[in-house]
Amino acid sequence: MAVPKRKHSRARRDKRRSIVSRLSAPAFSVCSKCNSLKVPHRVCKTCGFYKGREVIAVKEA
Repeated sequence: MAVPKRKHSRARRDKRRSIVSRLSAPAFSVCSKCNSLKVPHRVCKTCGFYKGREVIAVKEA
């Protein structure tokens, strides 16, 4: 089994373990019907449209 020659510093160890470096911001696209932000490849929660056709009926508030 390989044994390290030198001890890794706490900063180097903690940088490797940090999840912050692996996170990315969620992507958003604009709905072509109502121009609100939505998650790509999903039905728009505001208007209920997907790819130019109504998929779900949304109640008007």
